[in-house]
Amino acid sequence: MAGWQGRLLRVDLTRRKAVVQGLDAAVARDFIGGRGLAAKILWDELPPGVDPLSPYNKLIFAAGPLTGLPGPNFGKLVVAAKSPLTGGYGDGNIGTWAAVNLRKAGYDALVVEGRAEKPSYIFIDGDRVEILEAGDLWGLNAWSVEEKLQKIHGRDAAVITIGPAGENLVRFATVVSHKGRSGGRPGMGAVMGSKNLKAVVVKGKGEVPLADKAAYQRLAVEAVREGSSSPSYGFWMRQGTTSTVEWAQEASVLPAYNYSEGQFDDFSKIGGGAVEKLETDLKSCPLCFMACGHWVPAESGSVEVDYENLAMLGSNLGIGDLYKVGELNRIADVMGMDTISLGNVLGYVMEASERGYGDRLGFVVEWGDYEAARQLALDIAYRRGVGDLLADGVRKVAERIGGQDFAMHVKGLEISAYDCHAAPAMALAYATSPIGAHHKDAWVIAWEVKTDRFGYTRDKAAKVVELQRIRGGWFETFVGCRFPWVEVGLSLDWYPRLFKAATGVDATPEYFNEVGDRIYALIRAFWVREYGWWSRELDMPPAKWFKEPLTKGPLKGARLDPEGYGRLLDYYYELRGWDRRGVPRRETLEKLGLGYVAAELERLGLAGG
Repeated sequence: MAGWQGRLLRVDLTRRKAVVQGLDAAVARDFIGGRGLAAKILWDELPPGVDPLSPYNKLIFAAGPLTGLPGPNFGKLVVAAKSPLTGGYGDGNIGTWAAVNLRKAGYDALVVEGRAEKPSYIFIDGDRVEILEAGDLWGLNAWSVEEKLQKIHGRDAAVITIGPAGENLVRFATVVSHKGRSGGRPGMGAVMGSKNLKAVVVKGKGEVPLADKAAYQRLAVEAVREGSSSPSYGFWMRQGTTSTVEWAQEASVLPAYNYSEGQFDDFSKIGGGAVEKLETDLKSCPLCFMACGHWVPAESGSVEVDYENLAMLGSNLGIGDLYKVGELNRIADVMGMDTISLGNVLGYVMEASERGYGDRLGFVVEWGDYEAARQLALDIAYRRGVGDLLADGVRKVAERIGGQDFAMHVKGLEISAYDCHAAPAMALAYATSPIGAHHKDAWVIAWEVKTDRFGYTRDKAAKVVELQRIRGGWFETFVGCRFPWVEVGLSLDWYPRLFKAATGVDATPEYFNEVGDRIYALIRAFWVREYGWWSRELDMPPAKWFKEPLTKGPLKGARLDPEGYGRLLDYYYELRGWDRRGVPRRETLEKLGLGYVAAELERLGLAGG
């Protein structure tokens, strides 16, 4: 199996046992790797209805056949499990040397099972796999753990770890690597913590077998040369994603005051221009030619910032100070919490305070109150006081104290940083994302703002599906970074060519799209099975965008139209081959080679109509 290592490493923490398993060639063909492989394992092996924080959940670190190879940014790894935040499928994509080293150690994925009796970490060095004690690491922040483990195992050892948030089972805890790379926002860090697993350390010195090594190396050099010659490359290197603050302000999609508005008066104080002036360092994921890690000063040290963090911890909270936003970002990173969900929860608290819910919360926090936000962030990480409630995410908080209409989430995962009062296609992308409200799978808003902003057309639904196929079926399976394609315009044509040179598989765009459709259908079936029911209401964006129009800016008065959105959702289901509830039909599943999934849904009385 050129391209693939053809091996999975399974580590059972309960039995303290590691086993190597072969990767079935048919599974590799049909699901490629990354998200596809993770979703397949979770569907096949999890007992329906399993508690996400029980030993029976599985934590999967999955690479793809391009992971760890030179070229346009292939230093990525997918981390997946059943989500403790949403109760459905959860995953995240993290840039880390652990991705490269896992492949060089001879594995396509690591599957972690069971629960260690006491705090532990997994050490992998080729065929040598050990479960080691981590008692002296438990309680330390994520950055300190990485430093300590690299002193023990060497600077060439890659580390993925959790912070106190993961240990304390914060439901939006992430896994952390390289002091600034964080992934798995649906609670992958909490799953890791529930297993008493503090870290995974990986070393590897082998090679990935390639079908045509010379051709691959030539194509990789040419692709990187094309990307780095892009007219937008220089600006990207100066500001990265942080320039999106200015773009979102102009487009009236910058979340402000818990998504009440699409513009923020102090946007320039937290945007790309401010970052460029104050930047102290620039870092990248491994094998990257277009670094996006822009570091700026904060209260307790410098921190890597990007658009999502600046918007969610800045404009969304009414904080227009880069130094303060950076500190909230740093707290989230060292504690191992998702910045997007943290910004949502804090925004909800501030709006709840404004609306008179202070007696239910036990306190009041005004917009822009940095000191209160900072303290709450720490309280959430340690589940102290009201932080214990907030650590369960905005859906659970709203169920407890009320205010569901301004709880900004889909299926329990908090919305990322784009306001959708005037962006119905982006609202659809959030509502139908396979992990809950996330922009990664269909960043359709960049296209939408150039079209009919207020249209609810079949073309918009088709664009969402197209982008979900590319992001979910291409980049999340082979596994790579989407920024070369999105930000500097690297042609998608490079990826099938690189894939063929690596694997020998004559992959076409249609092949990747079909794999994407297969994965989306399987993940949707997983959600349906785990929930035990389904309704199109689960694919609805937050009520605020329908009920409370924008009150400022050029799009003042804009809001989503319920009837129009209903049509948009119908178009989406039709294009996907799902029924009017959003459940894949039997014929769709069979066409995608998922007849066994259809049979299981039928057995449970959950089949699509």
